[in-house]
Amino acid sequence: MIADLKESVQIAQQAGVRDDMIILDPGVGFAKNKEDNLKVMNELEHFCYLGYPLLLATSRKRFIGAVLDLPPEERTEGTGATVCLGIQKKGSAMVRVHDVKRNSKNGKNDGCHAE
Repeated sequence: MIADLKESVQIAQQAGVRDDMIILDPGVGFAKNKEDNLKVMNELEHFCYLGYPLLLATSRKRFIGAVLDLPPEERTEGTGATVCLGIQKKGSAMVRVHDVKRNSKNGKNDGCHAE
């Protein structure tokens, strides 16, 4: 997967996209099963070694539902946990969520914060 992102970066650069305009998204939830998504989450910091900001978009994803056995509308806490993990421990520079207000609060609790 890292090789795929490196290739995408090269394609963008060859098309004239400046490095300061590139953001990496490991694609949590896209063509991946629960185990694949958990592996991405566990290894998220490795994507940061490519030198570009990392976007984490886990909001209400199916793998959260599979782990917690919850429907999409009840996955806010699971989303908050992945957001906090991504920011605090795994180097995510930004997140995409459905419930901004609630996840903003998640990001301010228990030492989870972006610097």
